[in-house]
Amino acid sequence: MELFSAFDLYRRRPFWFLISLVFLLLTLLKSRVVLSDPNYLIGLGSYDITGPAADVNMMGYANTDQIASGVHFRLRARAFIAAEPQGNRAVFVNLDACMASQLVTARVIERLKARYGDLYTEKNVAISGIHSHAGPGGYLQYVVYIVTSLGFVRQSFDALVDGIEKCIIQAHENLHPGSIFVNKGEILDAGANRSPSAYLNNPAEERSKYKYDFDTEMTLLKFVDTEWGPVGSFNWFATHGTSMSRTNSLISGDNKGAAARFMEDWFQQNGIGNSYSDESVVDGTPRRVSNIIPDMHDNHHELLELAASFQSPSGEPATKILSIAKRVRSALRQADKPGFVSAFCQSNCGDVSPNVLGTFCIDTGLPCDFNHSTCGGKNELCYGRGPGYPDEFESTRIIGERQFRKAVDLFNTASEKINGKIDHRHSFVDFSQLEVALPKQGGGSDLVKTCPAAMGFAFAAGTTDGPGAFDFKQGDNEGNAFWKLVRNFLKTPGKEQVDCQHPKPILLDTGEMKKPYDWAPSILPIQILRIGQLVILSVPGEFTTMAGRRLRDAVKTVLMSSGNSEFNSDIHVVIAGLTNTYSQYVTTFEEYEVQRYEGASTLFGPHTLSAYIQEFKKLATALANGQSVEPGPQPPDLLDKQISLLTPVVMDATPPGMHFGDCSSDVPQNSTFKRGDTATVVFWSACPRNDLMTEGTFSLVEILQGKESWFPAYDDDDFCLRFKWSRPSKLSAHSQAAIEWRIPQSASPGVYRIRHFGAAKGLLGSISHFTGSSSAFVVT
Repeated sequence: MELFSAFDLYRRRPFWFLISLVFLLLTLLKSRVVLSDPNYLIGLGSYDITGPAADVNMMGYANTDQIASGVHFRLRARAFIAAEPQGNRAVFVNLDACMASQLVTARVIERLKARYGDLYTEKNVAISGIHSHAGPGGYLQYVVYIVTSLGFVRQSFDALVDGIEKCIIQAHENLHPGSIFVNKGEILDAGANRSPSAYLNNPAEERSKYKYDFDTEMTLLKFVDTEWGPVGSFNWFATHGTSMSRTNSLISGDNKGAAARFMEDWFQQNGIGNSYSDESVVDGTPRRVSNIIPDMHDNHHELLELAASFQSPSGEPATKILSIAKRVRSALRQADKPGFVSAFCQSNCGDVSPNVLGTFCIDTGLPCDFNHSTCGGKNELCYGRGPGYPDEFESTRIIGERQFRKAVDLFNTASEKINGKIDHRHSFVDFSQLEVALPKQGGGSDLVKTCPAAMGFAFAAGTTDGPGAFDFKQGDNEGNAFWKLVRNFLKTPGKEQVDCQHPKPILLDTGEMKKPYDWAPSILPIQILRIGQLVILSVPGEFTTMAGRRLRDAVKTVLMSSGNSEFNSDIHVVIAGLTNTYSQYVTTFEEYEVQRYEGASTLFGPHTLSAYIQEFKKLATALANGQSVEPGPQPPDLLDKQISLLTPVVMDATPPGMHFGDCSSDVPQNSTFKRGDTATVVFWSACPRNDLMTEGTFSLVEILQGKESWFPAYDDDDFCLRFKWSRPSKLSAHSQAAIEWRIPQSASPGVYRIRHFGAAKGLLGSISHFTGSSSAFVVT
């Protein structure tokens, strides 16, 4: 009808029609130039890094009882590459993992060099963790970080190395001309300072420059391909990945991983230009994929009859390919178009908690002690509360949704275009005995030193996100005789170390403990990536709020005072925390004196932050002046020395008469569920360590189309679907998988079934895949 109207207009008023047509074409052309006029090559990639979902200790809380036993949602590595057409390039990788690992980084770089030569090296590749405390551990190389995982876990390590390599390869193969835009905005309700008494020890004059005791700014990059339009976004914002508690056993990307899922789904289903609104979300998250499926007829009787014809069959052999093919998002993705990649990266989150309601005693409900975060002198009773309290899954969703909401706003309004060179500087620095020049008022400087790594008594107290045990407490400058005696069985610190670390009372002298191999790092990578007016500071630890502010300001001052006209007031400096390796916390000198958890976990003594500032200023000066830097001493490669005490899977079995994939507990016959209900099916299963189902799924909800075609609707990446695996006992060969579907309000009415995919290990070590299905049921 509109075509006929246009034709009539042309026939009656050809001049005005042609003028209008030219104007329209010019408008569209101008619009395209604004969005896509390229000045870089850009490429983005994403790949599954979900490690073993059974038997392995989670990394982050150091709680020996927190053993993985299922999946909340899968973990991913996401990468972007920005390159000058004939010049430098930079790679940034964001991991749904607790932190980066020196060993993982080294192996990834080795693989990239074998594939691409010197195109991607340790100098221009940054690998950063989001600090989720709900991913499998055992992938770092130093003893202190893998004690609770019973040593090194090769499966965790390989999943990360493989996934990071593949996401970078994908980004490289997606390189096309494009543009990058930057935007900033404020989030006030996704973080809170969990060590306010330490923050208050910073100078009042310095604190008066800031409105809040935590950083509220999110910095976002928007990537626009000249052919495809927007293809992704990366942002940096500081809040801990501790919405999921120390008792959670399901693999999860926590709040930042959740935010990434929400934004990728939002873009897939809404596209560019659509703002976050009540219409674009249901239950606080984007409308899920099932909304794309046309609603079936709503005759309830007919649906029940149709569902009754699909009873639970026996489990049957399958292939892993089936699990991959049934994934929801891969089924909907256009084969010739790069998928939209959104990463929510970590920044200076050291003292920032997502548990924004405050800290309370679990025995009385009263607020915890302000200075020590104790309840009646006991640290293990003091917990922070997230916005979904007491439901940690809800807290994760809410904090993720708050970051996602701001990211959408920044994405849709980003207009400042990134221009200028791409460059980088990288150096290894031995922080164990580094000389640091501290400026004095009136001129001159004092020369001080950092110390070999050591952890204080307050480290064992934990935080309000995950308290420790026994009689440790935050803010302890003394220690006690009993635990010093226990410490001395491992290593008694010498006087020089005690004096150097003062006022930290040393609980573990990790930097001087070398058996069976190094307990803590000493040589660390520091790195600056420059993409036009954006400068990324890659730091191998968790900087507190004020520590991060001081580092950013110091680097920005160096760049702006360098005389290089390319660095002016428009420069954006962000900190990428937990990058390339891990060395725990970095506080200010004043916060260190208070010895809360973060100060006790600042490994290299009270001058650690000053050492970082000094070394980053050297990199910044070299960057501004076009000078090279010394590579520094190489860190040790301890892969061959790793010890693993984690027992392998011996074999899997089912009870007599049962098959893998059979339903142990099915949905009730002829059942109907309403949106908001939970449908649960339990299958006879096998250990998830047999096959990680990389880029596949353990659990799946399918909807019936017509009378015989099943369409994937929800999988391992959906918030509403949980895969819970269990054995009746540690030594049992039997196991079960409970799949819980919390039916969202956005689910289309129709006939559904729940499926499980797995792999079983035979007595002789062979691996066989299987699948099982529940009976069909109706959702109204």
